[in-house]
Amino acid sequence: MATNTTAEYDAVIRVCKELFLKKTKDYGTAWRILRLASITDQIFIKAQRIRTLEEKQVSKVGEDIVSEYIGIINYCVIAMMQLEMDENSPTEMKVEEVELVFDKKIAETKELMFAKNHDYGEAWRDMRINSLTDLILMKLLRVKQIEDNLGQTLASEGVKANYQDMLNYAAFALIKLGIK
Repeated sequence: MATNTTAEYDAVIRVCKELFLKKTKDYGTAWRILRLASITDQIFIKAQRIRTLEEKQVSKVGEDIVSEYIGIINYCVIAMMQLEMDENSPTEMKVEEVELVFDKKIAETKELMFAKNHDYGEAWRDMRINSLTDLILMKLLRVKQIEDNLGQTLASEGVKANYQDMLNYAAFALIKLGIK
């Protein structure tokens, strides 16, 4: 089953990366201006919209649940990129540089996913998609609390691990939705 998970995960990430790089070509790295809390809020808006769509089953604007999960993945990558940069890092980055950093963040996150899948036995496969949405929202509330505490935690993982978990939950949802 691990080979299947690898192929499915890679297919989802390929879709996300393709969109990310197209937007980078269109807009540059305008996201570099965002503070971490603003990125967290963008992810929150997307997750909350997914939850609303799951409950109401009707969308009045064009974007569907799939595009929102893709947005969550890409904003999580942006957040992890921003965690490594400071105010002295360049605002504009070349597409090729962005692609390398994107790939690095995905590789780290995929490695974490496989470690957790080993321990949890791919339990996500038996979960409902709306449970994955709820887990993303819970992780967002945790990140917001950590940000409000200026990054200080007593017994918790930091924000990067939470972004990685959210990215993986969104990838699992997209796999379950049949994205290839």
